[in-house]
Amino acid sequence: MAGSEKTTRLVYSSDPEMNRKCPKCKEVVSECTCVPEVDPKSYKFIAVLRIEKQGRGGKTVTVIDRLPKNEIFLKELTKELKNKCGSGGTYLTSGVEGVIEIQGDKRDMIKTVLTKRSISFKG
Repeated sequence: MAGSEKTTRLVYSSDPEMNRKCPKCKEVVSECTCVPEVDPKSYKFIAVLRIEKQGRGGKTVTVIDRLPKNEIFLKELTKELKNKCGSGGTYLTSGVEGVIEIQGDKRDMIKTVLTKRSISFKG
């Protein structure tokens, strides 16, 4: 048995706060193992822009890396970038940091959107 490993788990409680479930993993909040999301306003970051073609069938993709791993922030920014660029895209939260991928070489349009939102960037 490991030193700080929890050996008990909540089965029933009449306290509604204890019975609240995590929206991501659907476990009881006291048993949740999800990584807490970072507030993008308090998180200091510099977004990195780059172009990728490797492993994408020759298609060009603009990647915005090193963003805060906050799903709401990434979803809103991705939607705005897709609308301004007139192309498809997606966001990823699977790694250590958030990543947005926009189809095509749209660096100039992305830079103007990031500048308007006062997000500092490189690339």
